[in-house]
Amino acid sequence: MKPINLAKKLATFTDHYKPRTVGQFNGHDLMVVKVKGPFTWHKHDDTDDFFLVLKGHLTILLREGQVELGPGEMFVVPKGLEHCPVADEEAHILLIEPQGTPNTGDRSTAAARVVI
Repeated sequence: MKPINLAKKLATFTDHYKPRTVGQFNGHDLMVVKVKGPFTWHKHDDTDDFFLVLKGHLTILLREGQVELGPGEMFVVPKGLEHCPVADEEAHILLIEPQGTPNTGDRSTAAARVVI
């Protein structure tokens, strides 16, 4: 039983938009991810999408507008709502999703699950 240092976990990789699982909570993956530039427009039909900005700034584009997030701010994209995360500069994000949720909403294009 040891605490998880998110900054140390984030320091172990440089890839963008490839989440790393750092723990589990009630059947959910706790993941950190580095983001920069635009991701792909996508949706999750069966689950909400949780974003907590640890460092930097993240814009979540929605068809109806956008949400701007800075350090310490979070947003939950409701299930089924199409969205596209974008970061002008590298940002570090904590994600919480049911275990096995594909980050693109489609298993055929999703990043592989990596546990660190």
